[in-house]
Amino acid sequence: MSLPIDELDRTFHAAIAQWTRGLSPAALMLAWSDWAVHMAAQPVRSAEVTVAGLLRPPPHGPTTPDPTELDRRLAHPAWARWPFSMYRDAFRDVEQFVRNLTSDVPGVERHHGEIVSFAARQLLGMCSPANFCATNPVVSERTRSTWGWNLVRGALEWSEDFRRVVSDQPPQGVEAFVPGKDVACSPGKVVLRTRLMELIQYEPTTATVHPEPILVMSAWIMKYYILDLSPDNSLIRYLVGQGHTVFAISWKNPDAADADLGIEDYLRLGLMASLEAIHAIVPRRRIHALGYCLGGTLLAIGAAALARDGDDRLATLTLLAAQTDFTEPGELGLFIDQSQLSFLEDLMARQGYLNAWQMAGAFHLLRAMDLIWTPWVQNYLLGERAPMTDLMAWNADGTRMPYRMHADYLRRLFLENDLAEGRFPVDGRPVSLGDLRLPIFAVGTRTDHVAPWRSVYKLNLLCNTDIRFVLTEGGHNAGIVSEPGHHGRSYRIHDRRHDHPYVPPDTYVAQAMRVEGSWWPALDEWLSTHSSARVKPPAMGHAKAGYLPLCDAPGQYVAMR
Repeated sequence: MSLPIDELDRTFHAAIAQWTRGLSPAALMLAWSDWAVHMAAQPVRSAEVTVAGLLRPPPHGPTTPDPTELDRRLAHPAWARWPFSMYRDAFRDVEQFVRNLTSDVPGVERHHGEIVSFAARQLLGMCSPANFCATNPVVSERTRSTWGWNLVRGALEWSEDFRRVVSDQPPQGVEAFVPGKDVACSPGKVVLRTRLMELIQYEPTTATVHPEPILVMSAWIMKYYILDLSPDNSLIRYLVGQGHTVFAISWKNPDAADADLGIEDYLRLGLMASLEAIHAIVPRRRIHALGYCLGGTLLAIGAAALARDGDDRLATLTLLAAQTDFTEPGELGLFIDQSQLSFLEDLMARQGYLNAWQMAGAFHLLRAMDLIWTPWVQNYLLGERAPMTDLMAWNADGTRMPYRMHADYLRRLFLENDLAEGRFPVDGRPVSLGDLRLPIFAVGTRTDHVAPWRSVYKLNLLCNTDIRFVLTEGGHNAGIVSEPGHHGRSYRIHDRRHDHPYVPPDTYVAQAMRVEGSWWPALDEWLSTHSSARVKPPAMGHAKAGYLPLCDAPGQYVAMR
């Protein structure tokens, strides 16, 4: 019996995806052809760029690196020595030439132009003189001083990493961070288990607590314990220590049997089931809801549905690095267009989900300098492996995404922007963020590649409610995991009342108060302000209501691979 044509195509696309890490070659070819045709149609501009690149005068004396240069490693003082200065200056000239060649070409569709520029940067990053032993002064000096033993150690490190990749094993050092022992170790009990999640209730550590509990919801594309890493940098442990009753959703790592689960299933079996359980365990109390990344987006959808239906169980809404308008998603948008999504949907339809390594390809390219080329030199050329950290170990503990869920959020949220434009349906009716009237605490991180802070800030355009917006230093993860005492941390904070005019992002930066230290105390103070007088802690679970503690935190789902 012959396979259907669609299944044959999906098999073909799945085979390609093994080599492209889930990226569509057709999307890149469409962008390149758009750029090439328009560039060829402008021979004078092409000649001008080429001549300017060839006749650019050489620099005289030490050069000051451009702060936007591709490879920051070239700013090391060792690059001032000849011949390494020659390699550095030649690379910078080529970098500038490629920028001029690929940027702002008239007639090229903007998305295609951004893809071409991004691809050019990836090729340049691959060819940087910092990546090779003979052209990197630091590596060359290390090789001479150790008689080449650094390269021997690097070769051994590379072979071990390669063995782990082909055998689908986690990176070296991850075994030192075991959930429930070294990370995700805040004491608590699983009080509810559904097909999609486990709800954890954390044990109180104070004699009295704020009556209103907190529900923490991370993205379904990550293990929840990003917010409960080691004891000294756990946001959950911090909030419990400040007298809050905290619940957290730990999502199941889905498999092929979960292929048909979509956003409404995650709302029903995740958010809504959690609210029912918390309402039974802590009766007659409204709930502070906190969502991180896409968990924040899902929470915003659920909160809008509750507001539409007149359900007032939520007291406040906290959104951490969570986008609700996707018109400017940053460089992640380079990987989201019709061609790319069709390719991914064929891949997911065949296997039922998207693997963690298939998602990681795009995220690694977004931060290739930090995640690919700097470790390449450090681990394999200098032979010095950076020690594994709890955040790195968590990042390696990847999850899968169900076919329908991933397709839903990529198309309806990223590509079509249905949530911001009032078209996203819950229970058959669209929801609007404009219906939200509860106070909101929103956090953006300054160097976020996943949820750029200006995109997160667009929440101010969508909601007519009181919003406290915090802009913190760091990236998507490190800016959130920013515990008190963390050196070099600061943030900006500004309140906008519902009856005040919109403040543009640049004006916000100018007006917002700058505060040294972690933003966590500001969140605690805000939550406390919107809570009642403290009371005795509630019991763990509620057996009579059907919420008997099932097992100790972090539960069973966190260990599923």
